[in-house]
Amino acid sequence: MSEPVNRRDQRLLSFEYFPPKTPEGMEKLRAATRQLAQLKPDFFSVTYGAGGSTREGTLAAVQTIRAEGHEAAPHVSCIASTRESIHEVIETYRANGIRRVVALRGDLPSGMAMAGDFRYASELVAFIREKTGDAFHIEVACYPEYHPQARKPQADLAAFKAKVDAGADSAITQYFFNPDAYFHFVEQCRAMGIGIPIVPGIMPIQNFSQLARFSDACGAEIPRWMRLKLEGFGDDSASIKAFGLDVVTDLCDRLLSQGAPGLHFYTMNQAGPTSTIWQRLGL
Repeated sequence: MSEPVNRRDQRLLSFEYFPPKTPEGMEKLRAATRQLAQLKPDFFSVTYGAGGSTREGTLAAVQTIRAEGHEAAPHVSCIASTRESIHEVIETYRANGIRRVVALRGDLPSGMAMAGDFRYASELVAFIREKTGDAFHIEVACYPEYHPQARKPQADLAAFKAKVDAGADSAITQYFFNPDAYFHFVEQCRAMGIGIPIVPGIMPIQNFSQLARFSDACGAEIPRWMRLKLEGFGDDSASIKAFGLDVVTDLCDRLLSQGAPGLHFYTMNQAGPTSTIWQRLGL
């Protein structure tokens, strides 16, 4: 096993936002960006609603982050989209100086039955490469605990490899709380010849009901001992946050000490929890 990386400048650090819906939300995003920028991240990513429903909001958030002097990576989801609409989106990003995107299949908008011109994220990656060459660093998603719609683990691994073979440069995982799931997943990927960086996705814990809802939807497992402990706190938000900080800091420490290439934080547009975890890690 290779020697763990200890130098900050060799680690990949990134933060994820969702596009704000109000001017007040955008101001909060600016404030969060200024605080998190002190940690010198490689980039900030911004999510993209089902079927492109937040297209303008995603672009506005990306432009705001870039105006603050930081690299921004918009998500591009292809489900329920045409080749023409996706081409327009990526050309808009290129014209705005964007050089990194997160390419995802995404979810069908509610009530829509047709998938559009793209069925898989690998097709989106191949399309971006076909239309723009090496203009973009392409991030993709992967799932240490496997995609909730995957028929079996081997099928999910094959889908990830297809994205890499299509031209992905690096990957960000769905969040998880079991580090063994991540290390096992990476081991399987390396055995298949997947050599790109696989950065663990990290979800700070602030609200248990929200976390449970997200986790049920995306297939991320909350270990039974954690779930029972969090349930036991009831409405005691201070205890939930304190316990969450301990658990997630320990998770990050183990991931980094055992060779993970960096961390990607799902910030929920809040700087405080992520900053505290980073400070606790002594980085």
